[in-house]
Amino acid sequence: MTPTGTTRATGQVVLLDSVRVVYGSGPGAVTALDGVTLGFGRGTFTAVMGPSGSGKSTLLHCAAGLDRPAAGTVLIDGTDLGRLDEKALTLLRRDRVGFVFQDYNLVDALTAEENVALPLRLAGRRPAAASVRDALGEVGLAHRAGHRPAELSGGERQRVAIARMLIARSEGTEPAVLFADEPTGALDSAASRTVMELLRGLVDTRGQTVVMVTHDPAAAAYADRVVLLADGRIDGELDRSSAAEIAARMTLLEEAS
Repeated sequence: MTPTGTTRATGQVVLLDSVRVVYGSGPGAVTALDGVTLGFGRGTFTAVMGPSGSGKSTLLHCAAGLDRPAAGTVLIDGTDLGRLDEKALTLLRRDRVGFVFQDYNLVDALTAEENVALPLRLAGRRPAAASVRDALGEVGLAHRAGHRPAELSGGERQRVAIARMLIARSEGTEPAVLFADEPTGALDSAASRTVMELLRGLVDTRGQTVVMVTHDPAAAAYADRVVLLADGRIDGELDRSSAAEIAARMTLLEEAS
């Protein structure tokens, strides 16, 4: 496992070095991240957990280049995001970063296969129909290709979002890292297991790097390690652990907050 404090270690796909994020100014300013240094190794699955307000979503947004920190450095595949202008940053996110969010980010008017193809079409590319079908087949939804989001269950919609990332890989724009923000937050336990098994499979069979923010110990149990945050700082790590062990550690962390 990559130690929490390690910087610029070989094989790290994402690195946050002394990252600080402050919202507001003056007496009312809130420090969301307070000098966080954290790396994510290639082909690893990391869950980020912490009490409400601990900074876990802010960490993910900075790591993905969605927010810029007030201080510190963020690198993806060796590229310093702080040196990129907004256009270059947008292109990097499009070509090198995959996203899976709790609300799926699907377009209601489009079918499953059209949603899968959309990011590549927006980039001026026309993915092969067979690639779209193969991506949906990998997540068990080839038979739902013509259905719109309203006709799909929450778990199926999340699987469409994962297929959207898979096709990017099959079309030659493999993401360096997949960020997942509460990917099972709106799902029942059965759908959650399916989604988590898919994410775990991306790591084990494809060598994908996955960074996931979650509040769910059962989801975090699929990860290689769990990074714990409290008050914008790292409060320790767990190597791959059971849901019960993670829940017990979270209880201690919340009681101390």
